[in-house]
Amino acid sequence: MRNNLLAYKGIKLTLGIVIILTLLEATAIIFQAKWLGEWLYRLFNGQLVSQTWEIGILFLVAFLTRYLVVMIKEKVTYQFAEKTRVAKRKQLMAKLFELGPSYTNKEGTAKLVNLAMEGGTQLRTYLELIIPKMVAACLIPPMILIFVFFQDKISSVILFLTVPITIAFMILLGLAANKKMERQWQSYHLLSNHFVDSLRGLETLKYLGRSKEHGYTIDKVSNEYRKTTLGTLRIAFLSSFALDFFTMLSVASVAVGLGLRLIDGNILLDVALIVLILAPEFFLPIKEVGADYHATLNGQEAAKAMEAILAEPSPVKIPVAKGSITWSSDSTLKLSSVNYCHDKDSFNALTNVSFQVKGFEKIGIVGASGAGKSTLIDILGGFLTPDQGTFRIHNQILNSLNVDAWQNQITYIPQRPYIFNRSIADNIRFYQPEASDEEVKTAAKAAGLEELLHLFPLGLNQEIGNGGRSISGGQEQRVALARAFLGNRPILLLDEPTAHLDIETEYELKKTMSKLFTGKLVFFATHRLHWMEQMDQIIVLKDGVIVEAGTPQQLMVHKGEYYALVRSQLEGVQ
Repeated sequence: MRNNLLAYKGIKLTLGIVIILTLLEATAIIFQAKWLGEWLYRLFNGQLVSQTWEIGILFLVAFLTRYLVVMIKEKVTYQFAEKTRVAKRKQLMAKLFELGPSYTNKEGTAKLVNLAMEGGTQLRTYLELIIPKMVAACLIPPMILIFVFFQDKISSVILFLTVPITIAFMILLGLAANKKMERQWQSYHLLSNHFVDSLRGLETLKYLGRSKEHGYTIDKVSNEYRKTTLGTLRIAFLSSFALDFFTMLSVASVAVGLGLRLIDGNILLDVALIVLILAPEFFLPIKEVGADYHATLNGQEAAKAMEAILAEPSPVKIPVAKGSITWSSDSTLKLSSVNYCHDKDSFNALTNVSFQVKGFEKIGIVGASGAGKSTLIDILGGFLTPDQGTFRIHNQILNSLNVDAWQNQITYIPQRPYIFNRSIADNIRFYQPEASDEEVKTAAKAAGLEELLHLFPLGLNQEIGNGGRSISGGQEQRVALARAFLGNRPILLLDEPTAHLDIETEYELKKTMSKLFTGKLVFFATHRLHWMEQMDQIIVLKDGVIVEAGTPQQLMVHKGEYYALVRSQLEGVQ
């Protein structure tokens, strides 16, 4: 049993109950064998069923008690496993929200979705199987062995000597299966990521004529997963065969020994029958552990992956009074010498970033791909904690913007906003769950969703997202804009919100988004420079360093990095 099982909430109580029930089960097994052996012995000696019905009733009581105890034990472990699954899933989701979108992008959305959805179920299967089976394997064989020792010492010695051989083969096969399972788990995550990425980029792949080529990649990954799965199954079948073979040999050795001594008159028939009945019961818990070990490997890997994520250091939440950093037209935010590195062995994503903003300025963040635009947005949103540097809001100096009082004032619009499998109205209410229908309609109108709503028979109540009506990328962004209009928070972070849209759709959205900028502090990271005409200040990043900053007019006159970016885009258009 893995040591980290003891860290699960409620495990000690569950283990205590399971241990008590297993002791009752072992007692019932012993008395079941004892009374069955005596009953058969009496019938063999010529007694009638009517003369032995009392012992038959006792055997039946022991038999029913055993299976009643097993049922209760299964129910107890299932309830614990289900509670643990729900708790771990909540912890995982909370942790992912703490770690933010940068961690999700690094690990892969499909991998984390699969872990949150299927991983919890696999964890539950692991717990509900491994706990009762491991406790049974630790308690039932020793109790049977002690009982058999007082009945027939030779048989107890045979049973005792054959156990290490069986366990040794279980360990060897288990190690082999574990390696295979790790490969299978990695292949499964790779397949999940490929599949989700393919679905997201299907339209682009079709336009570029690369869909068939990408289909071959999916086929290759699928075949790799199939091979690793079959390899794991081969190990599992081999393990089951080895367990059955060695336990069969062990039971046969006991039976042969009993038979020879019965012929020689060195053992009584009733004792021989009891020992022979108990011999398979002695190996049964060990066999079940071996058989279920392979069924729980997915759960073990899922548990390991969850624990690895939960062990990730969380950005430290800084306790700040809510009203102390409320953003207004007189507020100021100053960044001083902010540095950030994604991997300690790589170059800085941001180096010595310093600037100051005031009130409801519109700040454009531009630069080539990999310049650090998204990293800066993540730091401004509190999703990342810088390795070095400070933030000053009003008179408060902070080491990170991972502050509830700050984040509760932010509306974040990424390149691809997530659309939940709910109604359009529920999706718009993301920041304001208690908003009225009238407020939702007003926000939808402000975001330009009226045309879309007319297409749907249920209007705002139409279900969208996975499993619902599909909508285009531009319509998804309009839903995100409606969320922002409804929430009306004073700080707006935009991270390449139109990068995946065609230019016509982008210009349609531009009018709507411009209205959203009014009365807000806006940080707009993009590589599409026509947005910069609406910005008050522009920050130009190159290799994580601010190389220029100023108004659009100043930067064009300066003819530096920003001017070069504008010229390169104009040349691309021409």
